[in-house]
Amino acid sequence: MLNAEVDAATRALSHLEDTCLVWHSLDGLRAVTGVAALLRGSPGTSGLQPFAADQEEVVRSLPAVSAEARAMLEAVDAGGGQASSSRARPGISVAEAAGPAEELIAHGLLVSSGDGMLTLPGEVGLALRGGRTTLAPVDVPPPLPTSSRASTLVDRAAAGAAFELVRNLELLLDAWSATPPRSLRGGAGLTVRDLKTTAERLHVAEPAAALLIEVAWASGLLALGTDEEGDPSWMPTELFDQWLQQPLAARWSHVAGAWLASPRLPGLVGQRDPAGKTWNALAPDLAGASAVATRRQTLGLLAALPDGEVLAAGTGPAAVVTRLGWERPRRPRTRTESREALVDWTLTEAETLGLAAFGGLAAYGRLLVAGEDPVPTLTGLLPEPVDHVLLQGDLTAVAPGPLEPALARTLAVVATVESHGGATVYRFTKESVRRAMDRGWTATEIHAFLVAASRTPVPQALTYLVDDTARTFGTVRVGFAAAYLRSDDEAALAELLAHPAAESLGLRRLAPTVVVSTVALDSLLPRLRELGLAPVVEAPDGSVHVARPDAKRAKARNGARPAGAQEAHLAARATAVAARIKAGDETAASRPAPAEPASTMVILHEAIDAREQVVISYVDGRGVAGEARVEPLAIDGGSLAARVEDDVRSFALSRIRSVRPAPP
Repeated sequence: MLNAEVDAATRALSHLEDTCLVWHSLDGLRAVTGVAALLRGSPGTSGLQPFAADQEEVVRSLPAVSAEARAMLEAVDAGGGQASSSRARPGISVAEAAGPAEELIAHGLLVSSGDGMLTLPGEVGLALRGGRTTLAPVDVPPPLPTSSRASTLVDRAAAGAAFELVRNLELLLDAWSATPPRSLRGGAGLTVRDLKTTAERLHVAEPAAALLIEVAWASGLLALGTDEEGDPSWMPTELFDQWLQQPLAARWSHVAGAWLASPRLPGLVGQRDPAGKTWNALAPDLAGASAVATRRQTLGLLAALPDGEVLAAGTGPAAVVTRLGWERPRRPRTRTESREALVDWTLTEAETLGLAAFGGLAAYGRLLVAGEDPVPTLTGLLPEPVDHVLLQGDLTAVAPGPLEPALARTLAVVATVESHGGATVYRFTKESVRRAMDRGWTATEIHAFLVAASRTPVPQALTYLVDDTARTFGTVRVGFAAAYLRSDDEAALAELLAHPAAESLGLRRLAPTVVVSTVALDSLLPRLRELGLAPVVEAPDGSVHVARPDAKRAKARNGARPAGAQEAHLAARATAVAARIKAGDETAASRPAPAEPASTMVILHEAIDAREQVVISYVDGRGVAGEARVEPLAIDGGSLAARVEDDVRSFALSRIRSVRPAPP
């Protein structure tokens, strides 16, 4: 009956026994209670639908139907064994039939429930397929189209992406240490504006930025904390400082392993949810029940490819979807978790994170997926970091290779990344130098850093840029009143007062060198910088006050673990689960026998599996008690669908008082 080789069918049956889905009864093998009801209506399972009349007689009528009726019957079988027709009349004879649907009903090849639903009996489906459960063999996995690619090329390309991942995470979290972005109301995620700003700062697309942020959260490096004003903000955790002290390969392993085990769906960021709202990064409900399983199954297929073979471009992802559909045909599909989307996200994210490249897993990626340590293998593939840059006369600095993490983070404060590639190019501008001074750097410190970091002499143009920025930095001093502005340059204040955009600042001149504002200091500073000024805060004694912002930290979430603690955590978790199971068994043994409703459900499920009739005692909608001899068909949504003579009726489970086997 099964369209498969005997050996494959035997292995499948053995697996079902091992998983306790079938068992040996006195009458032979039987599926456990409820399996038939769960499978009913699934594509290719119309063989589980109940039969309505004499089986052999109805099947013998199959060759007698018209070509149109036969085509409709095959279409219903291909669609899962059920269809709907508002015009088909139940209980008609062959002579009265009008159209293929009524012809099939008259012959008993389709069963009408009376509400427009048509059901294909199991034996009819088997007859249509020549006695087979399916038309195509079920023991032959769909092939995966591949192409040739040197494994060394895959490893090197993936290792480059792994290095870039760690570097971008450092830059992201270091920036959020100084200026944590505020969370949406109630911790509901990151604002669209902050996501866009992050993408621009890291020179990546917004989906890649969302992935970085989600991976930082999943690995425990990012959490929701509280800023100086008491507002919830996203900031690095204490674990971030420990993570920075580890070797680069170990840092990658920590975050890649967290992504592999995370149910989060970064691919949804920017899309619309079922209510029409945009999914935000770090939103609490941005997770999927099938995410982890589908991610591991997809990467498992890549890991099983022969050495030197990768997924074929274009056709490979679609073939993976087909293959997973063959391996997991019962996997539920939702609007936000289609198998196609999950596979596509997995393949894209794996390459962004450095597990894969060109459609194939890197050698260390295979180790990570297999639960082994990828650090030694990845360490040998990572380029040696360099500790210097080459300053150019056009106000740029060229990094001749991947920079040491500390140097890269420091350079990113005083310069802006202009281009990536084999050599990263940084550009110095007035704004970037001012950004460093806003963080507390002095001109002397900037000059010293440039001399120490460069293997080439510091160009005169760069020296002038730093000095000129330092001279204008702090020309306007902001103090504490509501707020006041003081400057020795009277013309600068006069120009500010005359600026059209300064009207909203509530400025009023008290003296040639002093102006007060009705805007609070924290709001006034960024507004003045938008107007092109470079103000500094003045201390109560009149001295310039440029504070270095302290790096902000949030507490690590429960469950966030440094690299190397995974095995111990799993062992402890297994011990806890075993203890709960034992406690549950002891509790169950002390409980009394099941109540009547539980017994009712057991009898109904057994009747559905065995296709036997029972007698139910029930109360109808008017409160009148009665009994009926029925053949239970399915239990769904608190109702029992059952056949009563030639009709299908629905009974509310809450109104069924008792169930007993029907007498012969």
